[in-house]
Formats: sequence, structure tokens, C-alpha cells
Amino acid sequence: MDPHFEHVEQVDHSGHEGYDAHTGHDMGGINKMALSATLHCLTGCAIGEIAGLMIGTAIGLSTGWTVVLAVSLAFLFGYTLSTFPLVKSGLSVGAALSVVFAADTLSIATMEVVDNAVMALIPGAMEAGLVNWVFWVSMMIALGAAFLAAYPVNRYLLARGKGHALTHAYHGGTGTVTGVRRYIPNLSSTTLAAIIIAFMLVGLVVSVAAEMGAAEPERMGHASATPVPASLSGGSAASSTWQHAEHEQASG
Repeated sequence: MDPHFEHVEQVDHSGHEGYDAHTGHDMGGINKMALSATLHCLTGCAIGEIAGLMIGTAIGLSTGWTVVLAVSLAFLFGYTLSTFPLVKSGLSVGAALSVVFAADTLSIATMEVVDNAVMALIPGAMEAGLVNWVFWVSMMIALGAAFLAAYPVNRYLLARGKGHALTHAYHGGTGTVTGVRRYIPNLSSTTLAAIIIAFMLVGLVVSVAAEMGAAEPERMGHASATPVPASLSGGSAASSTWQHAEHEQASG
């Protein structure tokens, strides 16, 4: 074999291995970024939807308008959570919002469509109040489905330099953060996941406790209204004798 040809073949082979390793590294980075982006959107959507349902219930809105309010707040909180790190990195609020609108709109829209569709399909989920375990279990299922739907969307966009790839260039700045930007929190994916789980669990526990508390007086009321059998009270004759004796004592 020609030594020159053998040398070229070895170089090409080693270059191919390097490409595979680099591609694998990129894929791992894209998966991590897609997870973080989806959790940011999911946290904002969850907070916005619960807030909208609470406000709608408190002021007596119809189901349709309550859903509109909840979806609007889901977009608001979703955009806000993604704007925080950009503003902290030094962008103005207006510039950060323009980037976030382009990066997050499709992800949040996907979540909202799937989330509300699942809630509509679960019997009684939309009609259940906030203090009802059916609502919280249904919301957990709906948000889980929304996450599974939005994750591949975010990953697809990131792989093509779109979506959260537009915001990634502004993250992790090494400059000194001054002014009010110092107080903007850095929320990791783990923290966001913990917030969502805690949010759902607290709502579920409160609703179960409220239903148990409401059921206890009803159970006690049924117990006090239960008639005492004649065999336990000594029969009707014994009861009449006791009532007669009590009457004579009162008269004397």
C-alpha cells in the first residue's frame, strides 16, 4: 500500500472520531439547554395558570374568561422568568423582551394548547375548584403532558439556532452586576423543578385537608342523629318509667 495513502486514511479516520465526539458533546449541551428552557416555560405557565384561576374564581368570572385570564398570565410569567437572566446580563428590559418573544412564544403556546386540552379531556377538571384534589391531580397530569410536548419543540429550535439559542449568548456573563440587577435571582433547572413540584404538592395537600375537614362535621352530624336502639336503652317500658320518675321529681 502506498505510504502516502495510508497516512491520509489515518488522518481522515482520526478527524472523523473527533467529529463524532464533538457532535456528542453538542447534543448533550442541546439536551440540557432544552430541559432548562422547558422548565422555565413550565414554571411560568404553572404559576400564571394557578394565579389566573384564583383571580377568576375570586371575582366571579365565567369559566371561559377565567381560562383566558389564566392563559394570559401564563404567557406573562413565562416571558418574565426568561427575561430575568437577560436583564441581569446587562440587556435593557425592552431588548430582553424582544429576544424572549422570539425565543419562547412557540414553546409557551405549545404548553398552553396541550395543558388546556388535557384539562378539558379529564372529567370534572375544569369545573373543580382550587380546593379540590381533582383539580390538582388533573393539573399535574396536564403540566406533565405539556412538558413532554414542549421539550422536543425547544430541542428542535435549539438545534437550528433558534428558540432559546437566541438567549443563550447573553447568559453567563462575567461582567460585574450592579444596581437592581444584583437582586435578580438565578434560577437553575433543579430549582425550577423543585418549585413546580412543591407548588403542586402544597395545593394537593391543602385541598385534601379541606375536604377532610368538611367531611368531619357531616360525619359527626350523622352520628348524633342516629337513633339509639330500644335494646340499648332498656326498652320502651324502662324509658317510660325513667321519664315518669323525672317528672315526679320536678313536681315535688
